[in-house]
This record gives sequence, C-alpha cells and structure tokens, in this order.
Amino acid sequence: MALLLASVLAITGCSGENEGAAPAGKADSKSNGSTASAPAAKIVADPAVDAKDVPVLQPVKISVSDGKLTEVVVNDPEGKPVAGDTTADKLSWANSQRLDYGKTYTYAAKAMGADNKPAELKGSFSTVKPAKTIRATVNPADGQTVGVGMPISVNFPDDAPKDRAAAEKALKIETTPQVEGSWAWVSANKADWRPKEYWPAGTKVKVSASLYGVNYGNGYGRADVTSEFSIGRKQVLKVNTPDHSLKVYRNGALTATYPSSNGKDSNPDLNTPNGTLIVMSKEPVGDFSNPAYGYTNVKKKWAMRISNHGEYLHENEENAANIGKANTSHGCVNLFEKDAKALFDTTLIGDPVEVTGSKVAMPTTSEVNDWLFSWEKWTGMSALK
Repeated sequence: MALLLASVLAITGCSGENEGAAPAGKADSKSNGSTASAPAAKIVADPAVDAKDVPVLQPVKISVSDGKLTEVVVNDPEGKPVAGDTTADKLSWANSQRLDYGKTYTYAAKAMGADNKPAELKGSFSTVKPAKTIRATVNPADGQTVGVGMPISVNFPDDAPKDRAAAEKALKIETTPQVEGSWAWVSANKADWRPKEYWPAGTKVKVSASLYGVNYGNGYGRADVTSEFSIGRKQVLKVNTPDHSLKVYRNGALTATYPSSNGKDSNPDLNTPNGTLIVMSKEPVGDFSNPAYGYTNVKKKWAMRISNHGEYLHENEENAANIGKANTSHGCVNLFEKDAKALFDTTLIGDPVEVTGSKVAMPTTSEVNDWLFSWEKWTGMSALK
C-alpha cells in the first residue's frame, strides 16, 4: 500500500509541470500582447495650398485617407460658398459650381481619423487671369425653324482660336432622331456642323458649345453658348440653267415650276454657278446696286440670297422678255414678280438650292459653302480628324 501511494504521488507531480503550460501568474504573450496604434487622418486638397493660375475648369477636390470628412467649405473672394458635394463614403468632396477667372478661393476641411482624433486643413488658391477672352456665337438661334440644308455655325467673330482642336472638343450636337454629321472648319473663325445628307424633316436639334474656360492658346473661351432649333418640312429648289426654270420639290414631289432667266451662258464670269447652295437670307426688297456693272439704285423684290458670291433668287420684271426663254442675268435667278412672291412665302432659310447645267462651279471660297464639299473632304476639315 505504501509503495502504491508513492507511485501515484510521483505521477501526479509530473503532470502538474507539463511542458508548454504557463507558470502561475504569467500571461500568454500571444493572446495579450500590445497592437499598433491607429493612423491619423490625412487631408489632401487639389488644387494644392497656395496654387496659382489654376484653370477654371479644373475640379476642386478635397479628399481624406485613414479617416472620414466631417466638414468642407470652399469660399469665393466675397465669402460665398462654392457649391459642392461629399461622396457617400465621406472620403472626398468636389465642386459642382464652376470657378471664375482671376479669383482667390479659400478652403477649410475637417475630418475624424481612424485614431478617433480630429484633423484639419486650411488654404487658398488662385485661378488664371486671362490676358484675353474670346467670344463665340451660334447659328441658328433658339426657337428657329430652318430648312433641311441648314448647317450649324459656331463663329468666333473677334479672334480665331489658335487651338482649333480644343475648341472643337467643347462642341456637342444632340438630335432627335439621331443624325450622322461632322464638324469642319470652313474658315479660321468658324466651325460648321452639317449632316452627311440633308436633315430629316422635323428633326429637333440642341447645340451645346461649352467654351467657357477653354484654353485656345491665344486666349480663353469667354462664355458657353447654346441653341435649340427645329428642322422644317423638306423643300429643295432645283435650277438646271439650260431649262430656264426653277422647280420646287416638297418631300420629293414636284410642287411648282417657275420660269426663270439665269446667268449669261456666253460669259462664265456671269453664269449662275453649279453647286448645292442654301437660302441664306430673305429680303422683301433687296438692293442690287453695283457700280462696276453700271447698276445704281437698283431695287428688286422678294430677294433671297443663295451665296456670298453674289447670287440671289429675285423678281426682275425689267427682264420679263427673257424669263423662261433666255439666260441674260449677271448670275442671279430672275423670276416674274408673282412667282418670286410665291416662292418667297414658302421658302425657309436653309432650304437647299441645287444648280446644274452651268459652265462653271461655285467656288468653295463663297459662304455658305458647306454642301460644295464631298463628305470625305468635309470630315477631313475637322480639327479632330
């Protein structure tokens, strides 16, 4: 019995000192050791503090890492807040209101870091102050209804943009229904958009020229310009000069034929040149005085300009003997007064005028010249080709 009890006590003593067991009063270093401290919030602003000549189109962005934004205020020089929004995750803020030229803006941002401590950033930046701003206009204007040959023109009347690509990138066309078309620079000061084919009748068009703040290389865009207009019914005027007549087609069907006297066949300088033109303007009474040809104080009714080369559609009762019989004008399409009035009343600015049969072609230097170019040539005149 004594020997058995001694053996049990010996075994029990060995198990109490089992290898790997922690001594009494000591903690397990794996389960209760210290952890790294949480990081502080870091706020970053773009533009950076004290930035100069910031482009007005550059977004203002305040962002934070290792924390959440709690407040962002950006003020203009008058102390008015610049509109903006914080993202749902509270990691960044961006302006929704554009900046002005030559202004100093201040910002103050606050955040709470992962370390549960507040952080703050304050600063200011200044926007670019252009030496020159360049204005733009758009045609057709709001609310107009124009013919199916009408191009869209964005004109820079005071100065031509040096960087045409930058200007063209800011131009946007929206149409209902969708229409294929392209921009082309028809002069140093003007970009036109025309469809590949005539506009579909009834098309709704919206032009957005977001030019404010665009750097042209020789100045900055002064303001955005927009326009919304409509395309009317499809009417095309056709003049085959040997026929001594002008034909009116509405939606593809011949609706009227008017006798005419066109430019002199014997003198190419006085032909009515071949080409697809458009009605550019309408005047109840036009002044056709031209001292070079001995015309002084010559007024004609129901005048419609079709080029800046000098051609019009108009009445000319003084040439009544030749209307419908011979081509004797100096390039214009002469009509009887009643026919000229009827045509004037049913024609829209932008209606195409297709001239064929002459000895010469309309020079592409004449405005409006958009339809004188092939589609391949037209698209090649884009600055973004």
